[in-house]
Amino acid sequence: MRLNRTGYLIDAHEFPATTEELTEAYGDRTIELPNGTARLGDVLERAGAETYTNAADARSAILCGLGHEAIGRRYYSDRDAYAMGEDGPQQVSF
Repeated sequence: MRLNRTGYLIDAHEFPATTEELTEAYGDRTIELPNGTARLGDVLERAGAETYTNAADARSAILCGLGHEAIGRRYYSDRDAYAMGEDGPQQVSF
């Protein structure tokens, strides 16, 4: 996912800052996701009314507020055990 320079804007913003202030300043920015896009204002609204003390907190709220479109292939894991009757790779001990 690419924050399309939104991360740089958040880093340069003066903190503490509220969700409302960040939405007003950058709410129209678009974040490109593997399966679509998201408007930053919509993502920040999911966090509710918060006051962020620093840029790292605001970035975390943005990443946590993204929907399933941000994770790529849903329900996929290459770490799941093979089901009975399936042949998987041979175990290797290191």
